[in-house]
Amino acid sequence: MGSTDVVLTDTSPYGSRAVTVEQDGASSVAYLRDGGGGIHGAVWLANHGPAPSYATAGPEGPWRSPVMPVAHTRVPEGTAPITAGELEVLWFEEGDGAALYRNGELLAVIPGWSDLEHGMPGYARDAVGESPLAWSLQEALEGLAPRIAKARSYWEWRGGDSAWPSFQQFVMSHLDVRVGGAGRYWDLGADHLPTVGVTERPKDGYTVLSTVGMSCQRMPTVEQYIERPDTYARVELAVATRGEPTDAARLFLWLARYPWRSVTWLGHGHTARWYDEPASFPLGAGYDGVLMLDTVPGLPDLSGFAFSGDEVRWLWLVPVTEQELQHVAEHGHQRLTLAGRIP
Repeated sequence: MGSTDVVLTDTSPYGSRAVTVEQDGASSVAYLRDGGGGIHGAVWLANHGPAPSYATAGPEGPWRSPVMPVAHTRVPEGTAPITAGELEVLWFEEGDGAALYRNGELLAVIPGWSDLEHGMPGYARDAVGESPLAWSLQEALEGLAPRIAKARSYWEWRGGDSAWPSFQQFVMSHLDVRVGGAGRYWDLGADHLPTVGVTERPKDGYTVLSTVGMSCQRMPTVEQYIERPDTYARVELAVATRGEPTDAARLFLWLARYPWRSVTWLGHGHTARWYDEPASFPLGAGYDGVLMLDTVPGLPDLSGFAFSGDEVRWLWLVPVTEQELQHVAEHGHQRLTLAGRIP
């Protein structure tokens, strides 16, 4: 095997994943990596010479020298080496997986659930059946094709000049009805995706703060845990406070981009421990984190908004103590008494 050359590197719109295409003269492989270079998924793309009659693997496993055996490739004679100019990467809306095109033709897909440790590589056009290096793309297209088409449609829409202003207005109008008129609005920074703002609204002696923009894109990994991701994949966050709203808004600086930065999801019943000293917690001393709930007695019902065919859930950030964080981890949140907890 010769030296390995990196043909292409393409980073997701959220900066948390990158696709690299590498070849060594014998074959080409696409890897899905995190920001530190760790491999989260991989798929063989092509052999560049005649396929061997059987798989070869050293003690490091098949990825040490990823050449597809003849029984698992549609092109046993091999193909010409891949060049960067032939390739296009289409990221899924969630940013946790991608489709790879060669000269406009779908070549491979590395979904977010690709996992080499559990024998789940990506899907390749030239693969036959299932092997440790790749699964057949043709056999998986019924499920993958709509996902890929939706991703392309999403990014075409998101790149339009009116996409963000129109979405922003839809969310603001929904909150006008559910909470009341808006006060101040803060932009959490539009230098990279996802674009997120914070809207402030006075309500019955306290202030409701809500993110605006999280639900403009699906959260990663939801489909790995939830049977109906269309009802859980889009969220906004909200908090109620009697204190200084700009202090409470620091919670959104912490959590609003967290799903895409860390490639995870936030949902009803989830908790998050404050990352800094307890004394710096934005909702006051004595609390150590937040519990996320889609319904809190005494707070406005923010349901009823949908985007791109998906329900959008508002998750209230309710401050909780260290003991309550431990209780939720061990027993769930159902027995906690949280009604009226507005710091």
